[in-house]
Amino acid sequence: MFMPSRKERCQNWKLYAITDPAGLENRSLVEVVRAAIEGGADVIQLRDKTATDEQMIGQARQLLEMTRPAGIPLIINDRPEVAQKAGADGVHLGQEDLDLESARRLLGEGALIGRSTHSREQALRAQAEGFDYIGVGPVFQTPTKPSYEPVGLDLVRFVSQNIRVPFVAIGGIDETNVGRVSGAGARTVAVVRALMRAEDPKEAARNILKKMERGDEK
Repeated sequence: MFMPSRKERCQNWKLYAITDPAGLENRSLVEVVRAAIEGGADVIQLRDKTATDEQMIGQARQLLEMTRPAGIPLIINDRPEVAQKAGADGVHLGQEDLDLESARRLLGEGALIGRSTHSREQALRAQAEGFDYIGVGPVFQTPTKPSYEPVGLDLVRFVSQNIRVPFVAIGGIDETNVGRVSGAGARTVAVVRALMRAEDPKEAARNILKKMERGDEK
């Protein structure tokens, strides 16, 4: 039986949904993530800066009961130990987080490991180091990364033309601008608020995917 490589698995993503506990209001995490998947999300990243490791492990195990039967990867933000203990599919690491070799040793050869990048140099370095995919952004201003200046569409264009590993454009992306991001060369976009805070996450996911397919830089 043919098994795709880690990078091949990442190449097929279009909509990368990232959780935001502040946007749930009175809804459950499972409810909102399920709606995003029903709308077309290909991968889920569990991100919660305020939760303890034990809380995140519990959240991850709940989500895995839904994502694993659906064939949707569950990635843990920043915390490889949580990913390992929960049995998640991988981890996404920031520039200041664990190095790839240590994360791979902890999680094993089958885990998907991504790296956030905010410049051409960082993107090239992450590719050389061997990450399975990279995040590129923040493309636009976003409250989830208030200390980072937006990199704009120029970095998206550079990465689409010069980087061979799969990449995910992230940062302030929603229905109003996703066509521009897709038009600049992004095949995968990560969305936080536009899904997690949407009144109807399922419909929001569908609309984002439709506008991605049209891809318009105007």
